Amino acid sequence: MSSPDDPGGTHVFPRMIRDQLPRAVKGDGVYIIDADGKRYLDGSGGAAVSCLGHSDTDVIRAIQDQAENLAFAHTGFFTSQPAENLADHLIGKAPDGIDRVYFVSGGSEAIEAALKMARQYFLEIGETARTRFIARHQSYHGNTLGALSIGGNALRRKPFEPFLIEASHIAPCYAYRHRRDGESEEEYGLRAADELEAEIQRLGPNTVAAFIAETVGGATAGVLPPVEGYFKRIREICDRHGVLLILDEVMSGMGRTGTTFACEQDGIAPDIVCVAKGLGGGYQPIGAALVSAKLFQAFRDGSGFFQHGHTYMGHPTACAAALAVQRKIETEDLLANVRRQGDLLDTLLHDRLGNHANIGDIRGRGLFRGIELVADRTSKEPLDLSLKVHARIKAHAMDRGLICYPGGGGADGVRGDHVLLAPPFIIEEAQTRDLVEILGNSIDAALAGAC
Repeated sequence: MSSPDDPGGTHVFPRMIRDQLPRAVKGDGVYIIDADGKRYLDGSGGAAVSCLGHSDTDVIRAIQDQAENLAFAHTGFFTSQPAENLADHLIGKAPDGIDRVYFVSGGSEAIEAALKMARQYFLEIGETARTRFIARHQSYHGNTLGALSIGGNALRRKPFEPFLIEASHIAPCYAYRHRRDGESEEEYGLRAADELEAEIQRLGPNTVAAFIAETVGGATAGVLPPVEGYFKRIREICDRHGVLLILDEVMSGMGRTGTTFACEQDGIAPDIVCVAKGLGGGYQPIGAALVSAKLFQAFRDGSGFFQHGHTYMGHPTACAAALAVQRKIETEDLLANVRRQGDLLDTLLHDRLGNHANIGDIRGRGLFRGIELVADRTSKEPLDLSLKVHARIKAHAMDRGLICYPGGGGADGVRGDHVLLAPPFIIEEAQTRDLVEILGNSIDAALAGAC
């Protein structure tokens, strides 16, 4: 029965209410096929999710096998072998000191769990005054109220500000816009990190529970890799004041930047690291908060209970799917392809767009790349907000059979246009070349129509 209020006849409440979206019906490797048979090269993995593409038979078989044996068992009564096996696999690759895995259904849930873990940890050890969280502007940590509160995406926060908890925000590590003339990247990184020191001192060190940051900034600012030395200084500051370091690798983790955890490339280990997206590759909804042995021991030796939980946490079928994804990445050495194709993608983007009058910066790691557009390369002035260039790029790319992830507001929370790319780890050279060519044409068309 069709809906009387919708000429399209749907009862679905879509996220983009006025858009008439194509209907996806099939996946084929790095492509999605719609109901009309049109093929779309998935140049962003949706939202950096589909690391194995859309038709991996080994993962599909793992889901089928698990569902035939046991689809679901509530974690208030049981553990399950898929959860145990997946936790073992993740801890075997985790940063130093990480020892336990708390499974949830997605990135926002992982962040919510991490925030509550941080607060309860300090209750367990008797430091009850530690209630404050510090994060960064131009960050994104999820859409649930806790995650939205500590996130720095101004556009997403604004409608719900009356509901949000208080949090502090410092500047992001954003060398393209914030590094001073004559300042080396390392000098800039230390200066940016020292904002955390200043904010902790302002709040009072004994009141701060945790600092949370995306290891590589994601969709809000369009992929912000930290400069060398930034996170080492951040780790030193947190240790000096007894503040927990929570890293959000929901988008950048699980191989996306060329190593299993993005923070491996920065030479640090967090107290909690949150993952999702590439953990299950989109085959099942799953996320996780990975926790240090020190934190877990405080819970174990204290109350013995974490005052938190969700119905579908540790879901056996989701864990089986994620384990199959992670094993496939390992056995086929796909991280080597991430690094190889990532280098090629970077080279091709610079060749095609590096001298473009409206391209200000091309950045990223592995198969996680961002392109920032500007009105003027010298002044770095953002494009006119009213032009909605990022939306035009998305539309032109879709017309040409490419899925990319453009966004707005990246420069200062309101202005700024960028494109995020995060193709599947299985992408091949010819497809990488197609991606850049279609994207370049789409950017040209979008700018020609807007300016």
